Amino acid sequence: MGNWKVGTRRSNLALTQTNWVVDQLKGIAPEANFELHEIVTKGDRILDVTLSKVGGKGLFVKEIEQSLFDKETDFAVHSCKDMPSELPEGLVIGAIPKRVDPRDVLLSKDGKTLDELPEGALVGTSSLRRSAQILAHRPDIQIESLRGNIDTRMRKLQEGNFDAIILAAAGLERVNFEGKISQFLPVEISLPAVGQGALAIECRSDDEETLALLKRLDHEPTRRAVTAERSFLHKLQGGCQVPIGAYATVAEDNLITLTGMVGSPDGKQMFKNTATGHDPLALGIQVAEVLLAQGAGEVLEQVLRENQQ
Repeated sequence: MGNWKVGTRRSNLALTQTNWVVDQLKGIAPEANFELHEIVTKGDRILDVTLSKVGGKGLFVKEIEQSLFDKETDFAVHSCKDMPSELPEGLVIGAIPKRVDPRDVLLSKDGKTLDELPEGALVGTSSLRRSAQILAHRPDIQIESLRGNIDTRMRKLQEGNFDAIILAAAGLERVNFEGKISQFLPVEISLPAVGQGALAIECRSDDEETLALLKRLDHEPTRRAVTAERSFLHKLQGGCQVPIGAYATVAEDNLITLTGMVGSPDGKQMFKNTATGHDPLALGIQVAEVLLAQGAGEVLEQVLRENQQ
């Protein structure tokens, strides 16, 4: 009978996701015991600055990863999109369960869609990826940074601080807020973040007992899709606060279709490419190289320079 200590962030969404994983594992291994360890990350503590100014990827995982190294926890549940494209040596993603809806969604005060919002409408998001794509579609819209958990963001919308806000469908689905959604944004308008809608369960690479347990929760098509997206991100050396999006789907014959995007934060430059292949790592690199050849690297360098100022 195994006893596992599980690392998680303290937010309502993180705890909901972690409890879901634990419930699935209890179904697989009824004799196992699980103990949750709530960890406050740097990204949870710093709420008055846009993410891009305080260090990008890893903001929501670093302290949790340290707890794995210190053996205070045995595995940790993350939103896959929070994970850096390169993991620290000694840690691996032991399972990626089946992905839920990867799309971005618009929530507006009176149920208006993106195209129905008035000219000059104020839209809240802390994501450069989202703002770049929204401005490419509606250059007249004003974007303002919006941080905080789902409840905080929705309260700011209800209080009239914004005409609309953009969130991930997956998070709303997991906390049963789907009824508040005004529009599911098509991936043609807003390509999701790398790994959006998927969970990543991280553990030590030498912990064979935990790896054996987690493997039973792994969903192969989701892993192949997310691996292609993360390969694309890694080739571009992108953190979560550069305007990069990627979305892969896997057909029954295991053929992966990957679309990758890099945009300037003002939406005036948009680089996009779609390709297919059977090797997720090679496919991610291939799509990234096409965008780099088109000039996407210069845009990313400019964004990183501005973030460091």
